[in-house]
Amino acid sequence: MDSNGDLPSILGVHMHINGRSSAPEKVKGRKPRWSVKPSDMANRTYNPIRAIVDSMKMEPNPDKTTITLSIGDPTLSGNLPTDPEIIQALKDALDSGKYNGYAPSIGYLSSREEVASYFRCPEAPLEAKDVILTSGCSQAVELCLAVLANPGQNILAPRPGFSPYRTLAESMGIKIKLYNLLPEKSWEIDLKQLESLIDEKTACLIVNNPSNPCGSVFSKSHLQDILAVAARQCVPIVADEIYGDMVFSDTKFEPIATLSRSVPILCCGGLTKRWLVPGWRLGWILIHDRGDIFGNEIRNGLVKLSQRIMGPCTLVQGALKSILRRTPQEFYHNTLSFLKSSADLCYVALSAIPGLRPVRPSGAMYLMVEIEMEHFPEFENDVEFTERLFVEQSVHCLPAMCFEYPNFFRVVIAVPKVTILEACSRIQEFCEQHYHHAEGIQEECDK
Repeated sequence: MDSNGDLPSILGVHMHINGRSSAPEKVKGRKPRWSVKPSDMANRTYNPIRAIVDSMKMEPNPDKTTITLSIGDPTLSGNLPTDPEIIQALKDALDSGKYNGYAPSIGYLSSREEVASYFRCPEAPLEAKDVILTSGCSQAVELCLAVLANPGQNILAPRPGFSPYRTLAESMGIKIKLYNLLPEKSWEIDLKQLESLIDEKTACLIVNNPSNPCGSVFSKSHLQDILAVAARQCVPIVADEIYGDMVFSDTKFEPIATLSRSVPILCCGGLTKRWLVPGWRLGWILIHDRGDIFGNEIRNGLVKLSQRIMGPCTLVQGALKSILRRTPQEFYHNTLSFLKSSADLCYVALSAIPGLRPVRPSGAMYLMVEIEMEHFPEFENDVEFTERLFVEQSVHCLPAMCFEYPNFFRVVIAVPKVTILEACSRIQEFCEQHYHHAEGIQEECDK
């Protein structure tokens, strides 16, 4: 090597060349010292669920087994296994030896073709070029936000809503504005309030349907009203449809992209919930842009962003064709029948408890319950209510403060029916012990 790049200099060895020392000169005014700090991105990253739950100082009642109704993992209790065809598809992909290497960052072409074929319809045509495979639906949402919004811009998200929307956005320096869902209207969007939030810095609107945490499903007419706002304000939509088609028998799921030719939509989904394999971490983005508003720039941007990591699991991609083609309809039907039965059971049981007002769900795997806090004056809010419920009855539900909606709590209905019944019985016992009639409360206040 020459004197500008010789190995000894690179290694920090002091040499004399032409009578001059090659030792690096000290930078004037700087005294080297260790100062390793987390990045601004790390400091901006905040998960509301973790912040609230970790601050709850709780130990369950040792005399009662713990019932967990707080975690949105359908596999947790073991009563909702995935289908044998899905397991076999993964085994076949592994045994083939074809999927041990790297795939393109956006996924194998053959796998993207399968996703496009599965979801395309005349109202929302799709090709492989319209599909980006991701590491779960959460990464799909992250890529959508990253490609549409810059630091300082804002996005619109539901309240109550999936807390990682805030976590992802704020970590990237994107502001989040929350639009309200209305429990008295089965969690429909307050469209007037939504539209009032839009300004020149609004980058996109997140629409989560079916909803986590509400278990609600928007009607076709309501989705059309949402699209009308987006079209009028020229705001693209990020559609989180991870619970797509997970609706009960008396309800129909309408993919939002089938209802508009003019509003550009990035639709996020994955295997997690409908196929009951959340740990397999395979999701997708479907690009619906018949008006060519996104153009090549957004498509290319998604490809570039996907290249930050090496793409989702290749084994699951290899199994995708069989999973989408061979999973029997009976599997989907049985899963939804169970969830509807559990939802009905839970709704009826909680409706009979004084001081609680559950909102009947229409899909997904959740139910939201309003706490009439005026009847539980010893608790300041839903966090204290659910904390004491766990301490006294060993029933763990998430306070809706985690979803930025106080005085509610969320119940996961994917557990066995006997567990649902036992949990509701304990919740009833808890409420009966702490319930105060409004008249009695007023008398105490008057003293």
